[in-house]
Amino acid sequence: MAPTIAPVETSRDVPASTTVVIIGGGIIGLTAALTLAERGVPVVVLEKGRLAGEQSSRNLGWIRKTSRHGEDVPLAQAADRLWANLASRTGSDVGYRQSGIMFLSRTSEQLAVHERWLQSVSSLALDSRLLSAREIDAQVPGGRGDWAGGIFTPSDGYAEPTLAASAIAKAAIERGAVIVEHCAVRNIVRTGGRIGGVVTERGEIRCDQVLLAGGMWSRRFLGNLGISLPTLPLILSVLRTGPLKSPTDAAVGGPDFSFRKHRGGGFIVTQRGALDAPLTLDHLLIGAKYLSALRAQRGLMRIALGKHFWRDLALPRRWKHGRSPFERVRTLDPPINEGLNDEAMRNLSAAWPVFAHASVEESWAGMIDITPDSNPVIDAVPGVPGLTLATGFSGHGFGTSPAAGQLAADLIMNETPIISPAPYRFGRF
Repeated sequence: MAPTIAPVETSRDVPASTTVVIIGGGIIGLTAALTLAERGVPVVVLEKGRLAGEQSSRNLGWIRKTSRHGEDVPLAQAADRLWANLASRTGSDVGYRQSGIMFLSRTSEQLAVHERWLQSVSSLALDSRLLSAREIDAQVPGGRGDWAGGIFTPSDGYAEPTLAASAIAKAAIERGAVIVEHCAVRNIVRTGGRIGGVVTERGEIRCDQVLLAGGMWSRRFLGNLGISLPTLPLILSVLRTGPLKSPTDAAVGGPDFSFRKHRGGGFIVTQRGALDAPLTLDHLLIGAKYLSALRAQRGLMRIALGKHFWRDLALPRRWKHGRSPFERVRTLDPPINEGLNDEAMRNLSAAWPVFAHASVEESWAGMIDITPDSNPVIDAVPGVPGLTLATGFSGHGFGTSPAAGQLAADLIMNETPIISPAPYRFGRF
């Protein structure tokens, strides 16, 4: 079960019309709604389940530029600026701490990957720097890891997913946005060849623009329109420890563990070196697009054919205006891989023995929508005027969400974009 976000009082009524409908009440849809509402644009957010019920509340909370594709770094830099002001913008604490993120290397080969990345972004004025083993020990004392080195970006940080989505949603509502939970969008309505509205399980809403920010569900929604969006699922298992003396304020990623402080005094921990990769029909349909990524990251993926295959297969891929898949599964709640969580704690405790005394207070799993190049799509959908897409964030969406949501809003309203949208165009696949 996902961590519970701070309560938000959403609308019970579905408006008959608006200017923009946003499909999906995750953090990307909510930041786009806040941006539009601040600009005086009428906007309605429709969420099939509960706000931030899937990956938006289940992610690690990291906000980083380190190890991103060079073309993706400007979005992360823009997000940093917006995160720094988000508490005052929303009037609520979002748990944002710019305390740095450190990645560790056990071997010279692993360290060389960080060296190559640092060289590739040398023109972007980042504060990232390589660390020696001695510098790692000084910054994160009490460790027993035999590190070849690492990389540290002081301006990276983290926020609390359970606070941020709620704060953004409340601020958007205060500025006039309407947010409706438990209201799935079944289809779009076209008028004169362009978007004219959406059909929901509670009736039709007329609108001029639609933003699809449905995360893992976006591929299925577009598929019903005859449009192929390449995304495949990965599952991340996570745990939260009880309060523990902290070796550092920075977030730390080792080859097979990661940890960062939680506002409750414990730590958010995961097995950074392994993700569950449940096979689906989509692996047969679009798997060829992922061959290069699979070759590069095969060691990270625990591939399996299991219950998820059959559950996914049972959901329809084509429907009209009847009951949609989004009403059949309100919330994706993948099984927790406790084995991976146990691995993470063993690996972390071996590197920093203080964690050997930690109690596990909570654990959960979340499903991530991965694109072939791990960059999102933030673009107008070809052939459907008035439909814009912001999805496929590949596990990076929380960190870049303030800028990604604003970029989507900029494109919808044909305003000067916060950064160049070129890396996120739909047609690159």
